[in-house]
Amino acid sequence: MKTFKYTSSLWLPHPLEEVFNFFSDPMNLEEITPDWLHFHIMDPVPQSIEVGSCINYKLRFRGFPLRWTSVITTWEPPNRFIDSQIKGPYRKWVHEHTFHEIDGGTLAKDHVEYATWGDSLVNTLLVGPDVQRIFKYRATKLRSLFPSS
Repeated sequence: MKTFKYTSSLWLPHPLEEVFNFFSDPMNLEEITPDWLHFHIMDPVPQSIEVGSCINYKLRFRGFPLRWTSVITTWEPPNRFIDSQIKGPYRKWVHEHTFHEIDGGTLAKDHVEYATWGDSLVNTLLVGPDVQRIFKYRATKLRSLFPSS
């Protein structure tokens, strides 16, 4: 299985704890996901996130309804957490979120390792550009949610 990687980073002019708390609340995922995905959390989210917490989503990708279940595999507040797809549209999806205090704000980094059905061709033509579009939307939305003072 061929895997692909996507990495991004975004500096937000807010304290580490505030940024981590936002990212670690699954309900905020709906707010930073593009409308064209019709993303919605299906079940009540766990009261507190920890290793083993599962979150179920539904979305529409290119018109097709999909369900996605993620599990938290690493939980190290306020610096890092990893969620992995256990059911969903990818052959593999592991998303590491890291947070570092820097220059009076927080550097939020995303590192995703994923595999698609159809391998390189599907990634080159469809999935890769969509992943980039999703994270670009997310960065724009986060800048508006965490503006400079």
